[in-house]
Amino acid sequence: MIPPESKSYESKSVKSKDGTTIGYRQLGQGPGVVLIHGGMMAAHSLMQLAAALSDDVTVFIPDRRGRGSSAPFGKDYGLEKEVEDVAALLDQTGAHDVFGLSSGAIVALEAALQLSDIRRLAIYEPPLSIDGSNPAAWLPRYDREIATGNLPAAMVTVSKGVRVSPVFSRLPRFLGTMLMRLAIPAEAKQTQHDDVSLAALIPTMRYDAQVVIDAADKLNSYRALKTNVLLLGGSRSPHPLQVALDSLDTAMPNVQRIVIPHVGHMAADNGGQPERVARLLLRFFITTEPTNSSN
Repeated sequence: MIPPESKSYESKSVKSKDGTTIGYRQLGQGPGVVLIHGGMMAAHSLMQLAAALSDDVTVFIPDRRGRGSSAPFGKDYGLEKEVEDVAALLDQTGAHDVFGLSSGAIVALEAALQLSDIRRLAIYEPPLSIDGSNPAAWLPRYDREIATGNLPAAMVTVSKGVRVSPVFSRLPRFLGTMLMRLAIPAEAKQTQHDDVSLAALIPTMRYDAQVVIDAADKLNSYRALKTNVLLLGGSRSPHPLQVALDSLDTAMPNVQRIVIPHVGHMAADNGGQPERVARLLLRFFITTEPTNSSN
């Protein structure tokens, strides 16, 4: 793997429609690609992926609002604010290609519906509500634990709710909480530069849940999306995420679907297999004809 620190990047920012500052990292050369991270993540989480892409494209990785170099979430936060942030970044950078992971994939989908600047869209396993399913069912318990400052318990609740780590999600709750009490401060000591610690990211999951809630049962809306779309997923990912991709594959008109063998939900993350994801993204963004008309 390419160490994230081996690729230098520029730190920049843009003002969103409501005045919120959105910080982002820029590296590479060539056509612009925006990478939108998911929950419990920030821009640093996709640096391995960015490094693998950067010889062929210019990569822009925002810290979604409320994280890292970006300003707080602000009032009236929801999916629409995230779309406004993407719009501001596209306008400043001139990028037309977008990749989104998990809740970031929901943001990317909604942005592609509203913004004609997006010509090609690649998404990795958006946690969509399909036919009334509830991907954010873990939220009430999590909110109670965050309210009492119990970050280890809140982390366990999220892990058991989203089930993207099969081993950890099966651990008894008391054991998982004990492990998190050790892991969270240890990880914070190792956090470097402008990366964001796990302790800072755990409370932001409430806002990723809001994105999921705002996009509930919008499958019919995506039928109108004319943008060329690449659907990516892992063969080891939780079944509800595979169902969401199946539904999108059926609903959208201009779509390619690839299942990556032997990986799960976090393949694009630094800790996954981002170079495999990068190869698929480059092939899609470089060889697929862009859409030029309004969505």
